[in-house]
Amino acid sequence: CVKKYRKQLECYAQLDPGFLTSMVPIQAQADAPHIVRKMCEAASKAGVGPMASVAGAISELVGKDLLKLSDVVVVDNGGDIFIKACVNRKVGIYAGQSPLSEKIAVEVTPEMTPLGICTSAGTIGHSLSLGEADAVIIMSRNTFLADAVATAAGNMVNIPDDIEKSLEFALSIEGITGALVIVGEKIGVRGEIRLVGL
Repeated sequence: CVKKYRKQLECYAQLDPGFLTSMVPIQAQADAPHIVRKMCEAASKAGVGPMASVAGAISELVGKDLLKLSDVVVVDNGGDIFIKACVNRKVGIYAGQSPLSEKIAVEVTPEMTPLGICTSAGTIGHSLSLGEADAVIIMSRNTFLADAVATAAGNMVNIPDDIEKSLEFALSIEGITGALVIVGEKIGVRGEIRLVGL
């Protein structure tokens, strides 16, 4: 099913090349596939280009397809996760060279799922970020939105003093349930995030 969604994106991008390159929200064409329309909606809420939500989009759609076959699903698309759990789970946090990296986790309870947990980082990974955060983690029932907001919130962070404004921005968006930002040894957490040790 990953190929199906990738093909839809590739075909649409041939008709609307700006879909792949825009750094600001754009309007999906009227006949755009569901994945494209939802990516554009999420990007509009976050104030970023639609491709800022692509990893979360694939995670959620593949995860929902798999839910037809199983009650428990975890789809991790490079730190952009769709999860449906029946027992408590820990989602470990990798934050590059931060001393907090691989020391803490977000606890996810069954009642919180299905859930999107998406990560943006300016110091690690291949995705474009305009900030310097070691990790920005956003939680939402809408994985498209979690990914787009993680990008937008991450773009705001260059120094530890930026953590608070990034968290405030993320939680100001309807549908975001939790936000976490790590810069070096500094961490900020807002919303429905419970941290536990790994």
